Amino acid sequence: MMKLESRNIMNETFYDTIARFYEAENQDFTDDLPLYEEFAEGKRGPILDVGCGTGRVNLYLAQVGYHTIGVDNSPEMLAFARRKRDALQLDAQLVEADILSFRDGRYPLILLPFNTLMHFHEQQIIVLKHLAGLLADDGLMVIDLPNAGELLATENDEAVRFERTFFEPISGNTVMQQSVSTIDRAEQILLVNWIYDEILPDKTVKRTVAPLKLRLISAPEIRLLMQLSELDIVELYGDYGRGPFMDGCERMIVVARKLR
Repeated sequence: MMKLESRNIMNETFYDTIARFYEAENQDFTDDLPLYEEFAEGKRGPILDVGCGTGRVNLYLAQVGYHTIGVDNSPEMLAFARRKRDALQLDAQLVEADILSFRDGRYPLILLPFNTLMHFHEQQIIVLKHLAGLLADDGLMVIDLPNAGELLATENDEAVRFERTFFEPISGNTVMQQSVSTIDRAEQILLVNWIYDEILPDKTVKRTVAPLKLRLISAPEIRLLMQLSELDIVELYGDYGRGPFMDGCERMIVVARKLR
């Protein structure tokens, strides 16, 4: 019989708790990297990566020759990023900070990769206005979000969904990842309980349950948020290959600049 050890955490400590799982499960995700490299081409000055986590995006850009600055408020996630940066001897600055307290520099490219803006809940306009102030006059901001229309159409069945199995190299353990999601359509809130079942050497299972709250943002809403933040949408894509944003797309990739 397997022994289950369960642990629950508060939303604000989510990334500190799941950092080693996050690094292991996302290290091979590269779908968006060529797109960011295209936007970085020809840009002078450092590239700002908001919510850089374990450095997946900004360390890749540093590897291909760009100076990057990654900002995140999770010390555990940044610890992974710093170890990788130092091992590769990359020109990448990593800063532990709330992005609203980060005020250094003007940037030709600001990235909010995979779902980052969804974490700010009621602060989207505050964050976007702040980042607009950090954007160079001819700079671009790229925001990657899911297509909220597709998610809002899904049923709240409260089913436990198997996501993936992966190897976690620090412990040497196999981890089975599952999730339970519910959507508050009135508030456009996605609540996810991530479940990590880690198989220990003695064949028992240690379970970590990590709740996460994300704010869904629709296409009409992002257009309004941009206007209120004195930003102008240049392009709206539905995938990482720059396909058009349309009904049925999985992603909503926003490319914006300062209002002129």
